Amino acid sequence: MPLVEPFLAEADRLGVRRVVLLGSAIVLPGAASALELAAHVRARPGWVVLRPSGFMQNFLAPHPLGEGIRRRGEIRTAAGTGRVGWIDARDIAAVAAVLLTGSHGHPDDRRDYLLTGPKALNYQDAAQIITLHTGRPVRVVPVGVAEQADAYRASGMPDAFAAALAAVDVGIRTGRDARVSTAVLDLTGRPPRTFAEFVQDHAPQWADAGTPED
Repeated sequence: MPLVEPFLAEADRLGVRRVVLLGSAIVLPGAASALELAAHVRARPGWVVLRPSGFMQNFLAPHPLGEGIRRRGEIRTAAGTGRVGWIDARDIAAVAAVLLTGSHGHPDDRRDYLLTGPKALNYQDAAQIITLHTGRPVRVVPVGVAEQADAYRASGMPDAFAAALAAVDVGIRTGRDARVSTAVLDLTGRPPRTFAEFVQDHAPQWADAGTPED
């Protein structure tokens, strides 16, 4: 916020007609500043907020989720069977480009876009898809929120951020993040990539995982 607010103020002073903020549909507990920033952007004519769901790229190293798959062939989660509308970051970029250039062909007054993939999946679904398309067996290991936070800390995350990120699993478990939207198709004219397509594009990153660790 200390850096972004002056930037937005300067954009406003210069008469910038379009600002696209990359927010998130999954808000970390205690992240009030992110919500305030999104509200500030929505208040300006022509400025919009993108709220993408969880990134498919999180399943790749060096993200802790991707590291767990690469090193141990496992996904440790406190989210139970809760689902997420995982989206490929390339689709987020495509939407941002369309909005920044005004090339989507149907200007409207919307200030907020929920961005998701075509289907909400749980971690069990994701493990099965990775296994199917890479030949690398991937299993899901249920853990508690505290254990998840400890694992994030062990990966090098600061204590507060590790605890907040682990708490996100609670919301997933309750179904809060299972939403699916058509915004990618509506704005780009192309459906968002499926998780299977994403896995096929990045299969070598899991197949060449090396020696599993305990």
